[in-house]
Amino acid sequence: MINVVLFEPEIPGNTGNIMRTCVATNTHLHLIKPLGFSLDEKYIKRSGVNYIDKCHYTVYENIDDFFEKNKGSYYFFTRYGHKPHTSFDYSNVDENIYFIFGKESTGIPPHILKPYIDRCARLPMTDNVRALNLSNTVAIVVYEALRQQNYRDLLFDEPHKSKNFIEES
Repeated sequence: MINVVLFEPEIPGNTGNIMRTCVATNTHLHLIKPLGFSLDEKYIKRSGVNYIDKCHYTVYENIDDFFEKNKGSYYFFTRYGHKPHTSFDYSNVDENIYFIFGKESTGIPPHILKPYIDRCARLPMTDNVRALNLSNTVAIVVYEALRQQNYRDLLFDEPHKSKNFIEES
Protein backbone atom coordinates (compact mmCIF):
# COMPACT_ATOMS: atom_id res chain seq x y z
CA MET A 1 0.00 0.00 0.00
CA ILE A 2 1.16 3.50 -0.82
CA ASN A 3 0.98 6.03 2.01
CA VAL A 4 1.57 9.79 2.09
CA VAL A 5 2.81 11.26 5.36
CA LEU A 6 2.68 15.00 6.01
CA PHE A 7 4.92 16.09 8.87
CA GLU A 8 3.36 19.16 10.51
CA PRO A 9 1.61 20.56 7.41
CA GLU A 10 0.94 24.30 7.57
CA ILE A 11 -1.13 25.27 4.54
CA PRO A 12 -4.72 23.99 4.37
CA GLY A 13 -4.94 24.37 0.58
CA ASN A 14 -1.96 22.06 0.08
CA THR A 15 -3.43 19.44 2.40
CA GLY A 16 -6.80 19.68 0.62
CA ASN A 17 -5.12 19.13 -2.75
CA ILE A 18 -3.17 16.20 -1.32
CA MET A 19 -6.37 14.71 0.08
CA ARG A 20 -7.87 14.84 -3.40
CA THR A 21 -4.78 13.14 -4.86
CA CYS A 22 -5.01 10.45 -2.17
CA VAL A 23 -8.65 9.76 -3.03
CA ALA A 24 -7.80 9.58 -6.75
CA THR A 25 -4.98 7.09 -6.14
CA ASN A 26 -6.28 4.91 -3.26
CA THR A 27 -3.48 6.28 -1.09
CA HIS A 28 -3.75 6.54 2.70
CA LEU A 29 -2.87 9.95 4.18
CA HIS A 30 -1.10 10.34 7.53
CA LEU A 31 -1.07 13.77 9.21
CA ILE A 32 1.43 14.46 11.98
CA LYS A 33 0.59 17.22 14.46
CA PRO A 34 0.77 20.03 15.03
CA LEU A 35 -1.31 20.98 12.01
CA GLY A 36 -1.24 24.62 10.93
CA PHE A 37 -5.02 24.59 10.45
CA SER A 38 -8.22 22.82 11.42
CA LEU A 39 -9.38 19.91 9.27
CA ASP A 40 -12.78 21.62 9.24
CA GLU A 41 -11.49 24.75 7.50
CA LYS A 42 -13.19 25.86 4.33
CA TYR A 43 -9.80 26.03 2.54
CA ILE A 44 -9.34 22.29 2.87
CA LYS A 45 -12.84 21.65 1.60
CA ARG A 46 -12.38 24.05 -1.33
CA SER A 47 -9.11 22.40 -2.40
CA GLY A 48 -10.40 18.88 -1.93
CA VAL A 49 -13.73 19.76 -3.59
CA ASN A 50 -16.31 17.12 -2.71
CA TYR A 51 -13.82 14.27 -2.33
CA ILE A 52 -12.60 14.80 1.22
CA ASP A 53 -15.24 12.56 2.76
CA LYS A 54 -13.73 9.72 0.68
CA CYS A 55 -10.18 10.36 1.92
CA HIS A 56 -8.76 7.75 4.29
CA TYR A 57 -6.51 9.55 6.74
CA THR A 58 -5.06 9.18 10.22
CA VAL A 59 -3.84 11.95 12.53
CA TYR A 60 -0.89 11.41 14.91
CA GLU A 61 0.22 13.41 17.94
CA ASN A 62 3.87 13.45 16.81
CA ILE A 63 6.43 11.67 14.62
CA ASP A 64 7.18 9.07 17.29
CA ASP A 65 3.48 8.17 17.45
CA PHE A 66 3.52 7.70 13.67
CA PHE A 67 6.66 5.50 13.67
CA GLU A 68 5.30 3.34 16.52
CA LYS A 69 2.07 2.61 14.62
CA ASN A 70 3.39 2.17 11.06
CA LYS A 71 5.94 -0.31 9.76
CA GLY A 72 7.25 -0.54 6.21
CA SER A 73 9.62 1.27 3.90
CA TYR A 74 10.06 4.98 4.61
CA TYR A 75 11.15 7.46 1.93
CA PHE A 76 11.79 11.07 2.89
CA PHE A 77 11.38 13.92 0.43
CA THR A 78 13.58 16.86 1.22
CA ARG A 79 15.49 19.56 -0.58
CA TYR A 80 18.57 18.06 1.10
CA GLY A 81 18.17 14.67 -0.58
CA HIS A 82 20.85 13.57 -3.03
CA LYS A 83 18.90 11.00 -5.06
CA PRO A 84 16.01 11.56 -7.45
CA HIS A 85 12.65 10.06 -6.53
CA THR A 86 12.96 7.69 -9.51
CA SER A 87 16.07 5.98 -8.10
CA PHE A 88 14.02 3.81 -5.72
CA ASP A 89 12.04 0.64 -6.42
CA TYR A 90 8.41 1.04 -5.33
CA SER A 91 7.09 -1.88 -7.40
CA ASN A 92 6.30 -4.33 -4.59
CA VAL A 93 2.52 -4.09 -4.22
CA ASP A 94 2.63 -6.12 -0.98
CA GLU A 95 4.92 -3.64 0.76
CA ASN A 96 3.77 -0.72 2.92
CA ILE A 97 5.49 2.28 1.38
CA TYR A 98 5.50 5.60 3.24
CA PHE A 99 6.38 8.82 1.43
CA ILE A 100 7.20 11.38 4.13
CA PHE A 101 7.06 15.11 3.35
CA GLY A 102 7.99 17.98 5.66
CA LYS A 103 6.18 21.14 6.56
CA GLU A 104 6.11 23.83 3.91
CA SER A 105 8.29 26.37 5.74
CA THR A 106 11.15 24.25 7.07
CA GLY A 107 10.75 20.67 5.84
CA ILE A 108 11.73 17.66 7.94
CA PRO A 109 14.23 18.31 10.77
CA PRO A 110 17.73 16.89 10.17
CA HIS A 111 17.60 14.70 13.30
CA ILE A 112 14.67 12.79 11.76
CA LEU A 113 16.36 12.49 8.35
CA LYS A 114 19.83 11.45 9.56
CA PRO A 115 19.05 7.76 10.31
CA TYR A 116 17.40 7.45 6.89
CA ILE A 117 19.91 9.41 4.78
CA ASP A 118 19.99 6.62 2.17
CA ARG A 119 16.19 6.99 1.80
CA CYS A 120 16.17 10.77 1.30
CA ALA A 121 15.16 11.99 -2.15
CA ARG A 122 14.82 15.29 -3.96
CA LEU A 123 12.96 16.02 -7.16
CA PRO A 124 15.50 17.26 -9.72
CA MET A 125 15.11 20.94 -10.62
CA THR A 126 17.11 24.01 -11.57
CA ASP A 127 19.02 26.14 -9.11
CA ASN A 128 16.40 28.88 -9.56
CA VAL A 129 13.90 27.09 -7.30
CA ARG A 130 14.47 25.74 -3.80
CA ALA A 131 11.50 23.35 -3.88
CA LEU A 132 8.24 22.67 -5.69
CA ASN A 133 4.84 23.17 -4.10
CA LEU A 134 4.14 20.39 -1.60
CA SER A 135 0.96 19.13 -3.26
CA ASN A 136 2.68 19.01 -6.66
CA THR A 137 5.59 17.06 -5.20
CA VAL A 138 3.27 14.56 -3.53
CA ALA A 139 1.41 13.96 -6.81
CA ILE A 140 4.66 13.44 -8.76
CA VAL A 141 6.01 10.93 -6.24
CA VAL A 142 2.75 9.00 -5.81
CA TYR A 143 2.29 8.67 -9.55
CA GLU A 144 5.88 7.43 -9.96
CA ALA A 145 5.13 4.65 -7.47
CA LEU A 146 1.86 3.89 -9.22
CA ARG A 147 3.64 3.78 -12.59
CA GLN A 148 6.06 1.23 -11.17
CA GLN A 149 3.06 -0.79 -9.93
CA ASN A 150 1.32 -0.52 -13.33
CA TYR A 151 -1.36 1.79 -11.85
CA ARG A 152 -2.82 -1.07 -9.83
CA ASP A 153 -6.60 -0.78 -9.34
CA LEU A 154 -6.85 2.59 -11.11
CA LEU A 155 -9.10 3.34 -14.07
CA PHE A 156 -7.63 4.26 -17.43
CA ASP A 157 -10.98 5.51 -18.76
CA GLU A 158 -13.42 8.09 -17.40
CA PRO A 159 -15.92 6.00 -15.41
CA HIS A 160 -19.10 7.86 -16.36
CA LYS A 161 -18.63 7.89 -20.12
CA SER A 162 -18.40 5.29 -22.85
CA LYS A 163 -14.86 4.22 -23.71
CA ASN A 164 -15.50 5.67 -27.17
CA PHE A 165 -17.03 8.92 -25.91
CA ILE A 166 -14.97 11.19 -28.18
CA GLU A 167 -15.50 9.06 -31.26
CA GLU A 168 -19.26 8.91 -30.57
CA SER A 169 -19.61 12.67 -30.01
